[in-house]
Amino acid sequence: MKRVTGIGGVFFKAADAEALRDWYRRHLGIDVQDWGGAAFDWTDAQGKPVAGSTTWLIDPQESDHFAPSAAPFMVNYRVEDLRGLITVLRDEGCDVVDEIQESEYGLFAWVMDPEGHKVELWQPPAGQ
Repeated sequence: MKRVTGIGGVFFKAADAEALRDWYRRHLGIDVQDWGGAAFDWTDAQGKPVAGSTTWLIDPQESDHFAPSAAPFMVNYRVEDLRGLITVLRDEGCDVVDEIQESEYGLFAWVMDPEGHKVELWQPPAGQ
């Protein structure tokens, strides 16, 4: 089974999230949305859109989005078969956090790496 197929997102905390979002908006031209981040749509070499995107997010320092990790960041990895991968990870003795969550954005699950970083696994909806 193929495990990780790419990076779906990068999320990090900031002491002053609003000011940092504004800095990225103003100086790097990132289209930071009201929800605190941006989605970068994928394109091919000619600039034609292809299915997929990468999410980027700045969370406030006090956010518990990455709990139980104390790290100030979390990486989201794209996978093809989340249910299958979670079964394998549990069988391998990995610390799987909670159960699989399903939403309009696809399937999500989390696992803790050996150093305590929360890792988000994401199976996008078909066609994305």
